Amino acid sequence: MRGLFSSLLAYIALGAAVLAAGQKTDQPQAVQMPSQVPMFTAAELAAKVPAAKPEDVKSMNAILSAIYDVISGPAGGRDWSRFRSLFLPQARFTEVSTRPDGSKAILTWSVDEFIRDAGEVFSTEPFYEKAIVNRPESFGTVTQVFSSYESRRSLTDKPFERGINSIQLLNDGKRWWVLSILWDTERAGNPLPPKFRK
Repeated sequence: MRGLFSSLLAYIALGAAVLAAGQKTDQPQAVQMPSQVPMFTAAELAAKVPAAKPEDVKSMNAILSAIYDVISGPAGGRDWSRFRSLFLPQARFTEVSTRPDGSKAILTWSVDEFIRDAGEVFSTEPFYEKAIVNRPESFGTVTQVFSSYESRRSLTDKPFERGINSIQLLNDGKRWWVLSILWDTERAGNPLPPKFRK
């Protein structure tokens, strides 16, 4: 009986070891990133751009408001240091444009390129833009916002353009950042959906 009991214990131990080994190999392994992949702490990112106003980056609503406010104003300059402070240094701006023949054109800018081209337009033309409806979706530190907007030449004019900005945001634990803005405009055959109108 003792020999049988010892054999049974040995069999159970062997089965447990095999099961443990199987479970270990079944566990998904983390992907090892190449050493050249750029990784930044929150402090390192903040050091790459002008210091942000705390009230601009303290919340999702705050940074959304700042995005529109910083580009709006009469003809002339803008506070581009404030503008830069809202965005990751690698942020992208992308517009999907529809030509008269219906074909699509993709316009894309880095932060520096956007400042160059928008600054040229703003230097001679007043421009005011504000959100109509913001519809965010969040997961962990990542937030995607569909933000319908309207653009005017003065605060009292009717909008000359409406559309939707697709805005990607992240929260690094200390502040909010803009990663990218992708937009398309309202036009014949492409009206703003009712949920994005007031």
